[in-house]
Amino acid sequence: MKEKENLTAERSLEIIRESIESSQRTITKNSAYSLVWWGICVIAFALLISYLWNNHGGPVWNVMWAAMWVIGYLGEKVIDKRKEPVPENFVSKTIGQVWATFGIFIGAIGMIFGVISCGLLTLTCYASDGNLSGNLYINLTSIISLCFGIASTITGFITKNRIVQVCGFIAGLGGFFCALKFPWAEQLYVMAVVALIGLVIPGIVIYVQNKK
Repeated sequence: MKEKENLTAERSLEIIRESIESSQRTITKNSAYSLVWWGICVIAFALLISYLWNNHGGPVWNVMWAAMWVIGYLGEKVIDKRKEPVPENFVSKTIGQVWATFGIFIGAIGMIFGVISCGLLTLTCYASDGNLSGNLYINLTSIISLCFGIASTITGFITKNRIVQVCGFIAGLGGFFCALKFPWAEQLYVMAVVALIGLVIPGIVIYVQNKK
């Protein structure tokens, strides 16, 4: 009787493991189109905003990122119709929570500093010598790149996909340090490269792997 119970428990654990592995494979397969789509959106808008920033009015064109999120979301809805159905489970919920957290943090940071730049909110800051400073410079591109890299790498670990892990790591750290080297509009070129490495390349590789 005890042996039978042990066998039943082992079989239950095996079923759970197989279910998780199946979900990981399906989620990875489904992510190919989404990765490429969002990568193209980021690259296109980064280059467009950079051009408009340099030639037609300055950083005010950053408001177009809101339009990118709308277009990206609508495109994602179309892509969802082509995806293989995946029952909601620990893997899918965790990945959703990781990227939701990324979106919330980046959105909140962008809104806060947008309000500060408009003069609606004051922020006291100190220079390295401990004296009050009227100058504050926050490199949002570096912050976004790093947060993206963290979220992408975690997603790669959850789905056990090495290409997502590696590309996320390179895009996150590379984007963080490279953005510190470039001023203002030129940072958008860094963002475009981050999207290429962290989104488009993994998406294409996964798509090719699925076709084999």
